[in-house]
Amino acid sequence: MNAKIDWGNLFFSAKGRIQQLHFIVGAAVLLLLLCLYESAVKGPLQLVTGWIVYPILFAMGACILSKRLHDRGRSGWWSAVILLAIVMVWPTPTGFFDFLAVLVLLWAIVDLAVMPGERGDNRFGRTLFRLGAREQA
Repeated sequence: MNAKIDWGNLFFSAKGRIQQLHFIVGAAVLLLLLCLYESAVKGPLQLVTGWIVYPILFAMGACILSKRLHDRGRSGWWSAVILLAIVMVWPTPTGFFDFLAVLVLLWAIVDLAVMPGERGDNRFGRTLFRLGAREQA
């Protein structure tokens, strides 16, 4: 797998698979963009521009999550559960049931950022690993 990141494909396509490093970098970029937007834009301007910015960031997050879920052998639709959990706890958990969202996010972090992807091809695309001579035989 090429170590270079195709940013357009990473943020704007939900097809295929991505490796852990690309997922972590993409998620960090989205989190940074969200934090910068929320710290720079306040008040009425945020109410007006938020209708454009938040759906774009949401869609980009869905693409990144879907690709990583594909690498783990899961449907990209699971990204809806993760995104709902993010919406529930952002910027701070306040409700009684927010602990469930935090548990979902902890599961997502471990599953998507720590656990390796499936070895070999799966229904979502070709493997991201280079198979050694022993594994190919």
